[in-house]
Order: sequence, then C-alpha cells, then structure tokens
Amino acid sequence: MHRASSTKSIDERDSEKNDKTSRPHSHSASDEDPDAEFGGTEARKVLEKKLLLKVDLRMSIMIFIYILNYIDRNNAGAARLRGFEADLGLKGTEFATLLSILYVGYIIMQVPSNMFLNYIGKPSLYLPACMVVWGVISVLTGITHNFVGALLTRFFLGFVEAAFFPGALFLLSKWYKRNELGLRTAILYCGNIISNAFGALMASGILDTMQGKLGHAAWRWLFFIEGALTIAVAVIAIFILPDFPTTTKWLSPQERALAIRRMEEDAGVGDEDEAAGHGKGLWLAVSDWKVWWLAFALTAQVVSLSFNAYFPTLSATMGFNRTVTLLLCAPPFIFTALFAFVLSRHSDKVGERFYHIVGSFAVGILGFVIAISTMNTAARYISLFLMAQSYAGFVVLYAWMSNSLPRPASKRAVALALINAFSQLGNVAGSYVWPKPWGPTYRNSYGICIATSATSIVMCWLFKKHLETLNRKLDEEEEKKGITTKGFRYML
Repeated sequence: MHRASSTKSIDERDSEKNDKTSRPHSHSASDEDPDAEFGGTEARKVLEKKLLLKVDLRMSIMIFIYILNYIDRNNAGAARLRGFEADLGLKGTEFATLLSILYVGYIIMQVPSNMFLNYIGKPSLYLPACMVVWGVISVLTGITHNFVGALLTRFFLGFVEAAFFPGALFLLSKWYKRNELGLRTAILYCGNIISNAFGALMASGILDTMQGKLGHAAWRWLFFIEGALTIAVAVIAIFILPDFPTTTKWLSPQERALAIRRMEEDAGVGDEDEAAGHGKGLWLAVSDWKVWWLAFALTAQVVSLSFNAYFPTLSATMGFNRTVTLLLCAPPFIFTALFAFVLSRHSDKVGERFYHIVGSFAVGILGFVIAISTMNTAARYISLFLMAQSYAGFVVLYAWMSNSLPRPASKRAVALALINAFSQLGNVAGSYVWPKPWGPTYRNSYGICIATSATSIVMCWLFKKHLETLNRKLDEEEEKKGITTKGFRYML
C-alpha cells in the first residue's frame, strides 16, 4: 500500500532532522544503527511489542471510565421514565434545558483542561480526581428537589466531565504513533457506544428494584448508585492509568527511552520541542479553515445523533412497559459497538475514509425515514438499529480528522479539542429537537435529523474533493522534482 511507504519516507526525513536538532548526543553508534541502544532492530521489535502490550492493558481502564462518563451524563433520560420530571416539577422545555446545560460547561472547559493536563503532566492523578468530583455531583443530583437544584448539578457535571474525552485523546497521542492511533481511538469510542447499552440495562435493574427503598424514589437511587460506582472506579484508576512517557514510573529505563524515541520518529520532533509550540499550535488551528469546516460537519452530525439522549423515550413509543422499554435500548448499541470496531478496522486496512463514513450516515437516514413512515412495532425497532449504527461512521470521521490535520502535532492536539468542543453545540441544539408534543411519532424530530445528517454528508464530500486537489498538487510537485517514491498523501 502506498500510504505505508509514504509515511515512512516523511518520517525518515523528520527523524533525520530530529537527529540533528533534539538528539545531538547520539552520534557515534546510533548513526550506523539507530536501534543500537535497544540491542539492534530485532531486539527493539520484541521490546516494542512488550511495551505496547503493557500500555494497552493499562489504557484499557479508560474504556470503563468512558462508559461511566456517559452513563452519568445520560441517566436523566432513563430517570424520566420513573417520575424524574413530576418529582422536580418540570414544565415545558425544562427537561431539555437540563440536558443542554451540561454541554455549556462541557464546551467551556475542554481546551483549558487539556492545557492544564499538559502543564502538570500527571493524567493518572488529574483524570481520576475529576472523575471523583463528577461522581459526587452525580450523587448530589439524586437529592435535588427542584429545577434550579438539578440545573446547577447538571451544569457542574458537564464542567468536570469535560476533562475526560479530550484528555484521553491527548494521553493516547502521547503514547501511540499515527498508524496505531485510529484503532485505539475507535476502541475508546466503543466505550461511549457500549455505555448506551449498559446504561439502559443498569437503569432497568435499579429502577425496577429500588422504588421506595429507604424512602427514596427509584430515579434517585439511579443517581446514587451510578455516582458511587464512578467514585469507586476513579480510585482504582489512580493506580492503573499511565502518565506521559517521560513521567511514568513503572517503565524500565530502556522502555522509557523507546517510548520517547517512537514519538520522536513519528512526529519528527520530541515532546520537549513541541511544548514550546502550543501557543503557535493554537493559532495554526484557529486560522486553518479546514478545522472549522470539519467542526461544522461534525456538529451537523451530532444534531442528527441527538436521538441518543432520548433513546428510552423513543423506545417507549413502541408501547411496552418501562422495564422492557429500557431492556430494548441495549441491543441496538451492542450491535453498533461491534459494527464500529469492524468498520474502523476495515477503513484503516484499505486506507479509505469517505465512503465508510457516508455509507454509515446514509443507513442512519434510512432508519429515520422508516421511523417517520410507520408506527409498526417491528419496523420501528429495526429503525432504532439503523439509527444507532451511524455512530460507526462518526468514529471513522474522528480518525479522518486526525489524518487530515497531520502536522505539527501541537496544531493537531488543539484542533481535535477545538473541533470536539465546537461539536458539542450540536448536543445543545439536539436537546430541543425532541419535545413531548411532537411524540409519539416524532416526525418533525426525525425530519431535522435527516436534514442535518445530509448536510454532514455533503460537507464531507466537498472536503474529500478538496483533499483530492491537494493530493494532485503533491503529485505534480514530485513529478517536477523527479521524485519516484510517493511521499505523504491525504487519506480520502
């Protein structure tokens, strides 16, 4: 595949440049064999495999953290089925406001949180500390008695939860090379998708068995139990999560040297060189129109995925009781998690993004059309599967964003946080797309979802055309210079 050779050639040039700049001490043996300090190329491969396994196992706790991150954010949807609105005296759009206010804090804190995380260099303490705080806030939601109390807990929940996802992406980018990052991001995002299934199953169990226990309504127990679980996992995470390669204590000196070398070879600069460029990275990201174009495309798709927060409500339109309604929420998302994994792997393997993204979004639109057309129970349930699987295309879109903003790394770090934060505006708008008077058919809501998903597809297509133009220019430049080996190309 031409991509592998192209990445290698650009990385070789970068690491040569890097040898002159950031590693002036490694001239003697390393000039002949860059892997001499690891005992040669074969020994390095064995050590690298061992290092990756070690890091993968420790990083895997982030999947559980992400599941809890999303469960704590979305449990209001399940609580709504068991008297949440009536007990708090919510009227009109107040429930939608409780959902949307979370994203205000979430948007404000993403970029500052990542900058602070980079400054202290201790994700193993910072991320679990944030997690303990959001677990406590989730518990406090269970003792609120009116709209204002719930509004305050939801706002601060978003404020603290904002630390996790961009922080997790940043932590992954500190350990994994570009060709390793796509799959890891997809696995992490599967935590988000699985949380919709587990969240529904857990909520079903709690809401079914805890009504009236110790004088509390079942929906209050939902917040108490899920908040307490979050705090417990946070304490465990302190001992498992890695820090950055330079600050992690459980690496041998050789493993640390290899972890740092891998990043230098991949980005062409060491972390020390990058640290000085974050202000410049911020400017490069803000001034690149591609970043804003991708931000709008992602935001449009986020609006069409807003059915996620109202999934128990949509499942209830099929007419089953509350327990069955929550249990029926799980299978579409379990299927989606598996499909997202397969689609991401296939997209990485064939080196193609656009059709993987658009194919998934188009099937999602088909699901919306079926839901508009009929109130038949079987057809509506199938439509929930088709809608949910559009998350798979969404995961591939995240990978495409990373591929399309290749350098410098400081720009990519800020750009990803910026695009992700901006796209949360879609969640704010999406909270108001499903008002109760539009039920049980929710035709207007599905119409909005079709329009926004179609907008995202068109924007992705125009973006692909632009990248094709850039690739043609790179072809022409290489032809003029007489270069026969194909260099870097954008993934389409």
